[in-house]
Amino acid sequence: MQFGIAIPTAADSWRLVRRAEELGFSHAWFFDTQMLSADPFVAMAVAAVKTMRIKLGTGVLIPSNRIAPVAANALASLNQLAPGRIVFGVSTGFTGRRTMGLGAVKLADMEEYIRIVRALWRGDEVEMELEGKRQRIRMLNPELGLINIDDPIPLYIAASGPRARGLTARLGAAWIDNVADVERGVATLEQMRGAWAAAGRSGDRLEAVAWIGGAVLEDGEPVDGPRGMALAAPRAAMLLHRAADTALAGHPAPLAMRPEFAEKVEAYVAYAKREFDPKAYYLSNHRGHLMFVRPDERPFITAEMIRATSFIGTASDLTARIGALADAGFSQVVFSIPPGQEQAIEDWGRIRRAFR
Repeated sequence: MQFGIAIPTAADSWRLVRRAEELGFSHAWFFDTQMLSADPFVAMAVAAVKTMRIKLGTGVLIPSNRIAPVAANALASLNQLAPGRIVFGVSTGFTGRRTMGLGAVKLADMEEYIRIVRALWRGDEVEMELEGKRQRIRMLNPELGLINIDDPIPLYIAASGPRARGLTARLGAAWIDNVADVERGVATLEQMRGAWAAAGRSGDRLEAVAWIGGAVLEDGEPVDGPRGMALAAPRAAMLLHRAADTALAGHPAPLAMRPEFAEKVEAYVAYAKREFDPKAYYLSNHRGHLMFVRPDERPFITAEMIRATSFIGTASDLTARIGALADAGFSQVVFSIPPGQEQAIEDWGRIRRAFR
């Protein structure tokens, strides 16, 4: 099994990425959340020249943030700096779009986006719509060596719904899943395997990535103590943010809403309706998303909620849980490391070493 880290991007994320490389991590994934963190391509460029082996991926790129030719060129530029170490992670978008009050990109639009990007990397001429017109485009002088479209850039798709998993299978892409616990992760992996088989693909070719948040605790350390709140609770807060999006903007109901936490979630929604600007509620709701727990949302987050939405526990417990993901068929586990909590990579490094 491979191990990666996910980073709410900072301009100097290379420092954490270089330490991840030293600890034997295979991948570093950079958030594309423009209202919350730094630009991923800036950070990836510096990381590319400061490291030697670790793979660098957009985690994950949102198609609406930049047009396809720009994304294709940016990733090919990175590929010139770090040949064969660049990964194209993409999805229809959650955080980066919700922070601006928007819903997800249409799945068909993402498929078209991927088609254009990959065609440009092949050196093909491709037609796309630009400013209301169908235009033919291609990379005009890749032979100059300013970009690299020779070394392959693999495609990873973050797909939580059945239609998105179907697209992932049709394209033969690696699959990223946000995993809150082993049971649900394994069940979703089986659904992905079904989509993979339905697309006529061999099961042993499916690359599945489990994206998790959490914390390695000492014996007796409380789940909702300082480290648990800093490292794992931002994942629990996602339940609150998603519910408020549904209630205040009519976005689709979360696929993984947990009925056992309905009372706390409903209380947060009532608070959001009362306290947030109804015309721009998202400015408050998504502040700190996956990065820290805001003081105003802390009363709605319980220890039970943290346990249910993250991988938190002692080293032996987490080793067993991650081992179960590996046994189920996940090929990579990615640990999310919130800003200001970079020391947690040492804990996750100990977990990684248990799988040598």
